[in-house]
Amino acid sequence: MNQEQKQARTRIFAALALYAAAFAADRLLPGLPAAARLALYLAPYLVVGWEVLCEAWENLRHGEPFDECFLMTLATVAAFAIGEYPEATAVMLLYQIGELFQDVAVDRARGSVGELMRIAPEFANLETDGGVERVAPEDVPVGAVIVVKAGERVPLDSVVLAGESFLDASALTGEAAPRRVAEGDEVYSGCVNGEGVLRARVTKPYQESTVARILDLVEHASEKKARMERFITRFARVYTPAVTIAAALLAFVPPLLLGEPPGGWVRRACVFLIVSCPCALVISVPLGFFGGVGAASRVGVLVKGGNYLEALADCGTMVFDKTGTLTRGAFEVTKLLPADGVSEAELLAAAARAEAASNHPIAKCVLAACGGAPDTSGVSDASETAGCGVRAVWDGAEVLAGGARLMERHAIPYAPCAEAGTVVYVAHGGRYLGCLVVADAPKDGAAEALRALKASGVRRTVLLTGDRAEAANAVAKQLGIDDVRAELLPADKVARLEELLENGAGKVAFVGDGVTDAPALMRADVGVAMGSLGSDAAIEAADVVLMDDDLGKLAAAVRIGKKTMRIVRENVTFALLVKLAILLLGALGWATMWLAVFGDVGVTVLAVLNSLRCLRPDGR
Repeated sequence: MNQEQKQARTRIFAALALYAAAFAADRLLPGLPAAARLALYLAPYLVVGWEVLCEAWENLRHGEPFDECFLMTLATVAAFAIGEYPEATAVMLLYQIGELFQDVAVDRARGSVGELMRIAPEFANLETDGGVERVAPEDVPVGAVIVVKAGERVPLDSVVLAGESFLDASALTGEAAPRRVAEGDEVYSGCVNGEGVLRARVTKPYQESTVARILDLVEHASEKKARMERFITRFARVYTPAVTIAAALLAFVPPLLLGEPPGGWVRRACVFLIVSCPCALVISVPLGFFGGVGAASRVGVLVKGGNYLEALADCGTMVFDKTGTLTRGAFEVTKLLPADGVSEAELLAAAARAEAASNHPIAKCVLAACGGAPDTSGVSDASETAGCGVRAVWDGAEVLAGGARLMERHAIPYAPCAEAGTVVYVAHGGRYLGCLVVADAPKDGAAEALRALKASGVRRTVLLTGDRAEAANAVAKQLGIDDVRAELLPADKVARLEELLENGAGKVAFVGDGVTDAPALMRADVGVAMGSLGSDAAIEAADVVLMDDDLGKLAAAVRIGKKTMRIVRENVTFALLVKLAILLLGALGWATMWLAVFGDVGVTVLAVLNSLRCLRPDGR
């Protein structure tokens, strides 16, 4: 409980004591003058309600009167005017008790997300000529050497120069298993060094580090409101002035038409005003989405806004990239199929020279197959075409390595290969040299993760890949994917995604690595980045970021989205039904102010308590 809440609690206790004294005097001294009774009840009313009165006045001055403070002020002042002193004071007192409870509950929700904020490093041990100096992470330049001692948090994204340790990355990924790092390994800011001392060279400034990006995403997640949140905001703007006008009509029109005293109708109008406060909706709906975002972050899933959480809940089709998303991305050359008159060594050497300048996983495995970095003397003018392959100039002649489309584009006669896996065709100087077969196995647990997605309500899974149809169909069969579209360029993936968006039921999510799949990630209703720990492109392009390679967290994210939407709808339905019932009873003169207080404060407290369930990522 913060200082402001403690002060509110003190005012409430003081007002309760004064109210109890006023109530006792009112009952024990029945002959008290009206002015004395008014003074007795006005004291606790002003102690507990002064801030509400001031805020209502300020809003009225600025032309924005229609909020809960205005409604409470109008209702209680009207109750005092007709002599309902105990009820007027009790309404304000209970309203402030409910507000305090709500503030504490909201703080609890924010505190849950705030746990993630503690991953921010407080300092960095910078190596200087005079030794090691403790500085702010923001002051460490790229290329500097830092020292991370046992138990300290890694302050910036770096590469280990010396030392060996185990890093706890649970704050980033949600996984408790430590990760071993040694010389040459990348380490990410926000991880905790478990043992030993690490010397590391900084690779990114703090503003671009993993931890800074994560904190920025969490802090700004609430700015992207879900459709339900936007509806409630618009609803409150229309609803509050409408019920105020309705209450005024209820207070003055029936007495004029029926010729009755206005006291009873004013009392009905007060009940109408009290119960009409939209607090339950305005507070509980955003709190539910905030809690859902917090629950997702606790399992290592960063959701950039409540709108994406809502879209996940309505996801009917999940579309996947293949390499690095469903498969390990750890390719191996499994077969060498040279053309007639070409040796395996000649085929592999030509492929390695063409792939030498590429960072694609297939290129890396070709280089590994030839024993590392090839002799690139005489190689120049290297270029890469997404979805086709690579070309370079070697000894004055063009060398090509890629898919069948690359061979056809350069009019190279080749022998099609039907082997399962990715086929890399190689040509040099217009002559076909043969092909390499590269295999990439599905990730561990991928099949189980896709079954869990189906169980969570995703009706259809689709694979979009630039790989050959044979390789794509083999992976789809292993994993139980419903539909496969293969041999696609990045633009083709977007076109196929457009078809699914037009024809699919529910929202369409695309899961990719965030680099070559950035257009599809941005076009889908929800873009989900896989394996994105430290990947700038994934964090920028995606709406949802899985902080490790665990495909099983997709189903967890969908379940959290569905749970959040279920709780939000429960709150909206419950609040509206109870309020409408009490509004009707109040208009008919059958509801007391005490029932009206329940319709406002009680319903709000119950809705807030229900929203707090969103903080638990267990789906209940």
